[in-house]
Amino acid sequence: MTLTLTDVTLTYPDGDARLTALDHVNLEVPRGHLTAVVGPSGSGKSSLLAVAATLITPDSGTVRVEGDAVTDLSRRDQARLRRRRIGIVFQQPNLLPSLTAAEQLQVMADRPAAARTRALELLDAVGLSAQAARRPHQLSGGQRQRVTIARALMNDPTVLLVDEPTSALDHDRGATIIDLLARLTRERATATLLVTHDLSHLTRADRIVEMNSGLLSGEDRTPGAGCAI
Repeated sequence: MTLTLTDVTLTYPDGDARLTALDHVNLEVPRGHLTAVVGPSGSGKSSLLAVAATLITPDSGTVRVEGDAVTDLSRRDQARLRRRRIGIVFQQPNLLPSLTAAEQLQVMADRPAAARTRALELLDAVGLSAQAARRPHQLSGGQRQRVTIARALMNDPTVLLVDEPTSALDHDRGATIIDLLARLTRERATATLLVTHDLSHLTRADRIVEMNSGLLSGEDRTPGAGCAI
């Protein structure tokens, strides 16, 4: 397994008490597989993604990337880990308005000497080779999201974490983005964890699990099985 969360618990202050966001969560995501986590707003999905990304340290439990425990690394080492081994696709593209599509990727490069070639190869992989010189205002919403996905893959991560990638897109563009993520997951052998409340585009996921009130269901909801989530 490339990404493993073991007995992860996360709480937040809530007045004089603590609010449990993640309650003894266990999850394994192998390379080359897309795992979708579904559930209503406030169920803990975003907290799960933030812990997996080492952006938040849990109260207890362990996160491992390729077998290495990363939960207790220093903040500097966690930042280095995210740059080299974890790709993150945030809900909003957050592209720099002054940079072209290719330049958005180049600034993320861990190996600057090959950055331009790598950026163009990834833009081609997401179907945007013809838009490499365009800036964000010249791209559609779906195209901006594709740039964000390509940017997350710039340093060839083993783990890809994706937060609500279809929230700002219409149905057809959303379906295209999920299809793209599924294809890239297989082609590039990433362990992909996708959180979403949109259930209409999950037929390409290898595994679907449900989160409610910080608890991750033990039952897999496999695509095409007719489960109503």
